Amino acid sequence: MIPNMNYRTLLFLFILMLALFAPEHTIAQCAMCKANAESSLKEGNDTARGLNMGIMYLLVIPYLAIGAIGYWWYLRNKKSRASEE
Repeated sequence: MIPNMNYRTLLFLFILMLALFAPEHTIAQCAMCKANAESSLKEGNDTARGLNMGIMYLLVIPYLAIGAIGYWWYLRNKKSRASEE
């Protein structure tokens, strides 16, 4: 196994890979929005694609913010550990 990897890190990587390689399960909408979007697609309206992209945009932004904070925290801890040694 990869050295210095604990259980939480492996669990995080597993969930990340699951989300990346199973996009059909991660692209989700509420039931009413999905029904409305599907009916508008059958009528030839492209509003559903815009609705889905808006939902995905709102989904991604918080994860990017949390990822950036986590990366900053990681770098800060790495520097503090290097200065202790």
